[in-house]
Amino acid sequence: MDEWLWMSAAELGRRIGSGEIDPVALTRAYLDAIAAHPDRDRIYARVTEARALAEAEAAAARARSGLRRSPLDGVPVSWKDMIDSAGVATEAGTALMRGRVPARDATVLANATGAGLVCLGKTHLSEIAFSGLGLNPVTATPPNVHDPGAVAGGSSSGAAASVAHGLAAAAVGSDTGGSVRIPAAWNDLTGLKTTHGLLPLTGTVPLCGRFDTIGPLTRSVEDAALMLAVLGDHKEADLDDVGLAGRRFLVLETVLMEGLEETPRAAFASALERLEAAGAVIERAPWAPLEEAYALSGPLFTGEAWSFWGELVAERGEEMFPAIRERVSAGRDVAAADFLLGWERLEALRRAYATFTAPYDAVLSPTAALMPPQVERLLSDPDHYRDANLLTLRNTRLANLMGTCALTLPTGTPGTGLMLTAAARGEGALLRIGRAAERALA
Repeated sequence: MDEWLWMSAAELGRRIGSGEIDPVALTRAYLDAIAAHPDRDRIYARVTEARALAEAEAAAARARSGLRRSPLDGVPVSWKDMIDSAGVATEAGTALMRGRVPARDATVLANATGAGLVCLGKTHLSEIAFSGLGLNPVTATPPNVHDPGAVAGGSSSGAAASVAHGLAAAAVGSDTGGSVRIPAAWNDLTGLKTTHGLLPLTGTVPLCGRFDTIGPLTRSVEDAALMLAVLGDHKEADLDDVGLAGRRFLVLETVLMEGLEETPRAAFASALERLEAAGAVIERAPWAPLEEAYALSGPLFTGEAWSFWGELVAERGEEMFPAIRERVSAGRDVAAADFLLGWERLEALRRAYATFTAPYDAVLSPTAALMPPQVERLLSDPDHYRDANLLTLRNTRLANLMGTCALTLPTGTPGTGLMLTAAARGEGALLRIGRAAERALA
């Protein structure tokens, strides 16, 4: 049964459908692995064993009757602890919400449950989801799969760790500035940042509602496509007959390519070579307006975050990790006029970006400009924490600012990702390209 823990979600689903795997035995295998793992409490905030076994029993009955609800019916997954789960605490990684128990599931969890997925539990995250590093001294800091002394990436840190350590077949996280893609890249997973509004946010704890998105962290593009379908009750993307021949990609010679550490720089160059060998056409060009968009991100992100969290921070901010308190408190001084004018300008920049990138299938970049920093230094050096966090989220923020979808794939170099950023609502096409790129990179 140990080999089940490392199979893709799609393969587990196929074997459940053929009768080779019993959903109850599969769920027990994951629950046993979680219980035995030395970092269990750094990865899972809460394990929902009773719910998982009940859902697995129901999935097994459906499988025996030939009434499976989806290709992932009976597959166990984890959920980031800012996605509401009925009767189980959802605390967003912060003492400010300790003991918060929602009455009903978030819509995405309800959709997934309706499709037969098994809920293993809730995973740790950066406090209030406001960091790309995954460091959380308030609750727990999940381990990086390659280096126990390094952060796992955030804010969906426990989500990535649950899959990378064989404690879930897939995970669901959120992405406001890179929070699905950074931990996916640093733990050699596939991460999908969906277009804002594609998946419902009802029942999720907000950070910045105009930027927040829900997305899966998985072992393959096929898994990401299947997870997207069940989360949104959508039709599954067609991944058959995909290839890169004649596909046009753009490398933006902008801030995205500046200051790269040697390992991600070399991994990106190697990935481009493999895509070109598979027939892709890769072009390079600058786009100066991106710098203006990045300059808007500070007031737009912090201003909205403060609108939700400000009252709690003002009352109980001393209970927070100081670096997160400082970041969210920056929104206190954002004027309403500046916020509204900033959004007006960002919408214009989004239209210009869409026009500029329209001839291309995707924009390519390294997912992260740096390798995972060490926990000890992040805790002891506030300046290093701030600089590392900003650099970590720099490349991924492109998709959030421009309102598009994006996909990160493992490059083959441990801890590095190749990011493909595509048009808004273009998830189906992006997943097809991603499947072809996945094969080329392998």
